[in-house]
Order: sequence, then C-alpha cells, then structure tokens
Amino acid sequence: MSERRIINADGAPAAIGPYSHAVAGDGLVFLSGQVGADPTSGDLADGVTAQAEQALRNIGVVLAAAGTDLSRVVKATIFLTDMGDFAAVNEVYARHIGEGKPARSTVTVAALPKGALVEIEMVALAGVGDGG
Repeated sequence: MSERRIINADGAPAAIGPYSHAVAGDGLVFLSGQVGADPTSGDLADGVTAQAEQALRNIGVVLAAAGTDLSRVVKATIFLTDMGDFAAVNEVYARHIGEGKPARSTVTVAALPKGALVEIEMVALAGVGDGG
C-alpha cells in the first residue's frame, strides 16, 4: 500500500472543519464534499444551480491540485436538501462531467454546512504516473 498524500488546493474554499480537500493513495483520490462557496469570500452562490456550478468548479481545482481531473472520476455522490432540485443539479453535473459518466448516488439530507443546497463529493483515479 502506498503512503497517503494530503491535498489542500490553493484556489478552493478553505475547509470549514478538521479535514483536507482530498486524500490520495493507492492510485485513487478521495475528495471531501464541496459546496457552492466562492473560494475567496466563502459566500455561497445564489440558488441551487449556481451552487452546483461553483461546487463543480471547486472540485475541478481540487482534482487539478491532486494531478487529475473530472475525466478520471469513478464515483460521485450528490447531497441535496430538496430532491425537487434533482433535475437542475443533474443538468449542471452532466455539462461538467461530460461523457465519462462515473457511478453516482444522489441523496436527500436534512441540512448541509453553511446552509448549502447541494454538496458534491467524488473519487477519482490518480493522474497518470502519479502513483497516488
């Protein structure tokens, strides 16, 4: 088993708890959930569509810091505070994820950090030659 590597990405919102943006090891990168917070101000984007867009941009920054990208995602989990937002978030997600279509779960939760409407976490393959 390879050593785990902690990833904290410049350009992603600061963690609001005792966790890292991602942890890599054994050829995989495990991302912590990202909400739609602006990386500079920490403020949430307005509405579920804008929050989903920002969350996926934040994920892109973390994946890049880990040496990988959205095309290498193998599993995604989407947390929604209202399943009525499924179609809107799904549309945003589909634009960002492209043709790769990783395995995915979407669940409704009672609440998310900072009052967010959506949170997204992912597992990706480490970048080529990264070794995790």
